[in-house]
Amino acid sequence: MNILILGGGGREHSLAWAIKQNPKCDRLIVAPGNAGIAQIADCATLDIEDGDAVASFCADKAIDFVVIGPEAPLAAGVADVLRANDILVFGCSGAAAQLESSKSFTKAICDACNAPTAAYAHFTDAEAAKSYVTEQGAPIVIKADGLAAGKGVVVAMDLATAHAAIDDMLGGQFGDAGAEVVIEEFMEGEEASFFLLCDGETVLPVGTAQDHKRAFDGDKGPNTGGMGAYSPAPVLTEAVAQKALDEIVQPTVTEMAKRGTPFQGVLYAGLMIKDGQPRLVEYNVRFGDPECQVLMMRLGAQILDLLHACARGELANVRPIWADDHAMTIVMAAEGYPGSYEKGTVIKGLDAAPDTSSATVFHAGTTEANGQITATGGRVLNVTARGASLKDAHASAYGIVDAIDWPEGFFRRDIGHRAL
Repeated sequence: MNILILGGGGREHSLAWAIKQNPKCDRLIVAPGNAGIAQIADCATLDIEDGDAVASFCADKAIDFVVIGPEAPLAAGVADVLRANDILVFGCSGAAAQLESSKSFTKAICDACNAPTAAYAHFTDAEAAKSYVTEQGAPIVIKADGLAAGKGVVVAMDLATAHAAIDDMLGGQFGDAGAEVVIEEFMEGEEASFFLLCDGETVLPVGTAQDHKRAFDGDKGPNTGGMGAYSPAPVLTEAVAQKALDEIVQPTVTEMAKRGTPFQGVLYAGLMIKDGQPRLVEYNVRFGDPECQVLMMRLGAQILDLLHACARGELANVRPIWADDHAMTIVMAAEGYPGSYEKGTVIKGLDAAPDTSSATVFHAGTTEANGQITATGGRVLNVTARGASLKDAHASAYGIVDAIDWPEGFFRRDIGHRAL
């Protein structure tokens, strides 16, 4: 089949890498792609948030199946346009994407289906929000209500930080995404990511992972989109995962269907786990980045069959096959990220990096110019490896990182420290 993947980051490179291994994939196009993706697929220039443009492209290229990677085209309703044009697509509707694009929408869903989550309040007025925070005390969590590229969350350990975050968000730091804020109880415990495919009725768990949001070792520094991840997540035991499925995810999917907005796609539940009890931190409606990279490293070619079955409403007929292995990915980012950073710096040593079923480098923010790979984004490379143990995967991944010559980049040395 001819397959189109929308997106151009590390998540999409890992999806392309896994899908390309499946013999059912005849031609693979990624829009817009990146320098790494261009080595395994055709890259196309396309406005991926314009549903009509994507549908027209699919007609021109005889595309059989579309996989939507990032959240923005999902929130923009691209999947709805494709379905209206009878194009098979993996990705949720614009209405269902509110589970990620609106924190207050998700809280209302949790209230309706009694899914355990943090206590919260919702504000559009800064003074009212600050009064609430003062009354509640710190630590407390301030979230931009809309999509903020994984950066619209401040865990405030004191009132001054909380008040500043409210002023920043409601003052326009994240544009329309911060026009409203959700203020949540600070939840203690260990955070983990639970990934499930949903076809509107059937819910199928497809993996667990833990990521590292802070920029620097020891979980210090500002929040980022993620500086590394590993899979599986030890804290998400079979019993805890089943509890999360029964008490959080399945009730959410049932409530969404009841409202006439059935969920079809991947549901990524960020969970806080304490004493074996999971509570929902937030939902995302796409694979996590960089969690997708470790999941794809472990799942491989079978991911195409799983995504295709999900899009066709046939999830009940498939199951993921897991090896007893572990995977780790280490993000190499441009110095200054998540703040301002230099673009166009040259990365050397990638030619010598392995590209096998157990170790590879997924590109995120890269381009090729004059035969050289250059950095164009904040998070630039995802060095990913798997092994019989997490220790093996850790050794392999860091061995590859240390051989890459990029003085303008940085990375964390302690990915996987919770499990190791």
